[in-house]
Amino acid sequence: MSVDNLKNALPSYAKDIKLNLGSVTGTSQLSEQQLWGTVLSTALATRSAQVIAEISAEAGDYLSAEAFEAAKAAAAIMAMNNVYYRSTHLIGDETYATLPAKLRMSVIAKPGVDKADFELWCLAVSAINGCGRCLESHEKVLRESGFSRELVQEALRIAAVVNATAATLEAEKALTTA
Repeated sequence: MSVDNLKNALPSYAKDIKLNLGSVTGTSQLSEQQLWGTVLSTALATRSAQVIAEISAEAGDYLSAEAFEAAKAAAAIMAMNNVYYRSTHLIGDETYATLPAKLRMSVIAKPGVDKADFELWCLAVSAINGCGRCLESHEKVLRESGFSRELVQEALRIAAVVNATAATLEAEKALTTA
């Protein structure tokens, strides 16, 4: 189980995705925990069983048990928050932004790992889930924590490539069963 298995499973027309998957996981400026937490949390956000299985197996080699759980928590909490905050934003009535969310999200305050790492994972998941308000919020916290724009961009690149990998493999699966 590995990123290499995913690369090998990608069809020839997705050569760019295959090369990008190798690049984002092999030449990162992020710490090992930041990288593999981002890769794992975004894999979970794709909901692709194949991508989750392959990436979680490899991520387990690089992440502590606490970091592994925190990456899962980032995907879980953002599955809720991204729907809520994206919806209140898209309604177009800014009054909703002033109302308390009344949603429990204490894991963001105490994720069990470095808070900035958790914020990075939340940002990457928010990119997959398409929540502009969450992207803005997490990017601001990361920049205030000392992350460069290049490191933020790297997390976004990881999210894009992991998502494209999942989309391509799921499409191929559907095409072969059609």
